[in-house]
Amino acid sequence: MSSTSAIPHQLAPPLPEPERQPSKRRASGLGALLLRLHFYAGILVAPFLIVAALTGLAYTVTPQLDAIVYGDQLYASQPDAAAKPIAEQIAAARSAHPEGALSSVTPGDGDLATRVVFSLPELGEKQHTVYVEPATAAVKGTVTTWFGSTPVTTFLDDLHRNLQLGDVGRYYSEIAASWLWVLVLGGVALWWRRQRDARNRARRLLLPDLAAKQGVRRTRSWHAATGLWLALGLLGLSATGLTWSRYAGANFSTALDALSAHRPELSTTLDGSQPDATGGHHGGADAATSTAPVDPAAADLVLKVARDNGLDGPVELALPASAGSAWTVTQVDNVWPVRKDGIAVDPGSGAVTARSDFADWPLLAQLSGLGVQAHMGILFGPSNQVLLALVAVGLLLMIFWGYRMWWQRRPTRTDRRATGWTSPVASGAWRRLPTWMIVVGIPVVIALGWFIPLFGIPLAGFLLIDVILGTVRANRIHRRRQAA
Repeated sequence: MSSTSAIPHQLAPPLPEPERQPSKRRASGLGALLLRLHFYAGILVAPFLIVAALTGLAYTVTPQLDAIVYGDQLYASQPDAAAKPIAEQIAAARSAHPEGALSSVTPGDGDLATRVVFSLPELGEKQHTVYVEPATAAVKGTVTTWFGSTPVTTFLDDLHRNLQLGDVGRYYSEIAASWLWVLVLGGVALWWRRQRDARNRARRLLLPDLAAKQGVRRTRSWHAATGLWLALGLLGLSATGLTWSRYAGANFSTALDALSAHRPELSTTLDGSQPDATGGHHGGADAATSTAPVDPAAADLVLKVARDNGLDGPVELALPASAGSAWTVTQVDNVWPVRKDGIAVDPGSGAVTARSDFADWPLLAQLSGLGVQAHMGILFGPSNQVLLALVAVGLLLMIFWGYRMWWQRRPTRTDRRATGWTSPVASGAWRRLPTWMIVVGIPVVIALGWFIPLFGIPLAGFLLIDVILGTVRANRIHRRRQAA
């Protein structure tokens, strides 16, 4: 028996701890680039995504908040009773609100009160909406609205879009939307590459590894599996968010113009001249403001013509913008299956002078409209709200797990029990890409950077920092070798 083995175990000198060795597996150029981009973009963009998720989560409950705060105005007290003529309801609203120009009327439908909208120059984009009981023509109240949205909804909408900071605040939401799709697609690609040779690949892709011990491996499995389940929803939010953004949204609108893929304009002229612009904003019609005397009695005739021509459900009647123009009647049912048809009506003869049906819209216009409504949580009713809330909570959890992975793998950690620890990918990983991929990728990235500026500018910054760090690291290694 050796002398060493004779020493009691508790008195035996401890064996020297092996040095932590970096992973011997060298990532491919593409894998290394995806990993580095996903890591640094996630660290830097995640704060924007946290704010977007929290404010978006608050926005999902706006229908319920509106019912609590404005229920007395929004809803009819006698929803099953016969409604008074629209002209009488308009007259009651005008009596209660003598200022401003009559802009539009949305007759009560179901349990909703009639909305009579007045525009005033001092309100800008906002308007005064007078709510009228359809059965009695009694005024229920007046609320300052923004494209039909109540103050509560408008506040939470602005909070989500720009943090109540105006145009400056819109940078945050555009950065979040510009990078969300990159993080999602990059994360999916990384997770797929990691599991592509594993047994039970589908289960490992879709479910977290509950058998893993506490550490990076378990955290990463929760982060990645959750991301895979939420990928489609997050990509949809990113795409629809970009259509509203300041810079990418303007480029998207230009592309729709070039492709003639905008929502068709509904002509309100009665003499065959060019149609008036009736573009939408924030998912709602931008009703014209009347500049000429209009007989409210025409509203009942116009509504009857619309019903006779198949425009059922909730509709909005927009008054003529000038003398000799037609009224427009547009369906405003945003719940699937949506009803978005519209007609123009000559108030004198009751003739339909123009028509625009949702089924005839360009496909991109249809998809854009449906995507916006889904983003706002109104396309599928309450289920849409629940889905958006789940996506928002899931995104917050993914960000938490992402930062937890960073903390578990931090370079300064001395605890060797950090399961799954590997060396970070060295800077300059993009230079290991195949030549053909660089040749194809550079113009694609430049095009994306031009179309989505708040993706392209930070990406250029990432690459510049990456080159600088790589150069500094190479010089440091060179000096050490010279000194050795």
